[in-house]
Amino acid sequence: SLLAGFVLLIGGAELLVRGASRLALSLGVPPILIGLTVVSLATSTPELAISLQSMSTGQADLAVGNVIGSNIANILLILGLSAAIFPLLVEQRLVRLDVPLMILASFALWFFARDGQVNRGEGAVLAAGLVGYLLLAVSMGRKEGAAVLEEYEHEYGGAKSAAARSRLANLALIAAGVALLVWGARLLVDSSVILARWFNLSEAIIGLTILAVGTGLPELATSLMAAWRREGDIGVGNAVGSNLFNILGVLGLTALLAPQGVAVSASLVRFDLPVMTAVAVACLPVFFIGHRISRWEGFLFSAYYLAYLVYLLLDAAQHDALPGFSRVMLGFVIPLTTVTLAVLVYRQLRSGAGSREKDQSGS
Repeated sequence: SLLAGFVLLIGGAELLVRGASRLALSLGVPPILIGLTVVSLATSTPELAISLQSMSTGQADLAVGNVIGSNIANILLILGLSAAIFPLLVEQRLVRLDVPLMILASFALWFFARDGQVNRGEGAVLAAGLVGYLLLAVSMGRKEGAAVLEEYEHEYGGAKSAAARSRLANLALIAAGVALLVWGARLLVDSSVILARWFNLSEAIIGLTILAVGTGLPELATSLMAAWRREGDIGVGNAVGSNLFNILGVLGLTALLAPQGVAVSASLVRFDLPVMTAVAVACLPVFFIGHRISRWEGFLFSAYYLAYLVYLLLDAAQHDALPGFSRVMLGFVIPLTTVTLAVLVYRQLRSGAGSREKDQSGS
């Protein structure tokens, strides 16, 4: 079943990316809009299912950990591995609109959770934010449609009319891809848990590693396939859009439907929520520099995710190495990365200012 899970994930990701890119053509919208909306909503299905299930069984606080862990993995692990395979181009609208909204949503969740819960009123605010975001995204995407149609007609041999007639077929591809992704993720997670127990690993380690990454497998498979097929805008849009859907949609709906709201543990408020927010903020300078995620930035993201997992495992085991590990990360690695990104952003701004001055002098 482990091998079958991988096969289903790869096949589902292929169908989802193929259907999404062709749907963008038939609708006359940028592929990134499909990545931010249709693909993000589709690949967030496991998170939504787990959150609603945990709410119905009286464990609604698990929904918060599910959302936080998935959001951290979406950026550090999924975009990191995707960019390590093939550098990802970043659309300007992500820097101008979607990433700032992701940062705002992250801070809003952190603010709402400061008292130990996200109540129904706060859930309604988050859910309303999702509706507003979708309306804005569709409106902006439609304005960019003409240029996109021209680009895709050239890429697909002028198959505009044929693509327009095949919207139902493209939606069917997306639906089939989602079904295979969810099925494959479930098989992979279940077989991995059985394998981990066979090796006598603790429940804590299983939950912090296999199950935490398991709900992000659809996003991971989709983004890796998008990078492999040179559809990087779908992959980046998928990660950012999934984070927005997880906070505004998954957690918003869960808090709205739960009679007592969603409980948030003190450890999540103290550590994991700040990490999620910091990761969202870090996207802005990384995406701004050259409007791409380079390979070294992809490896950096992946390394930080590994460091995050190591911290979780050391903390769960109350290992003696935890204080030293924390001091190294907080006192050296994170400051060095921050300074490096600040220098690169400064150079990008200088380069942009120099180009504008040259254009003005030439005119």
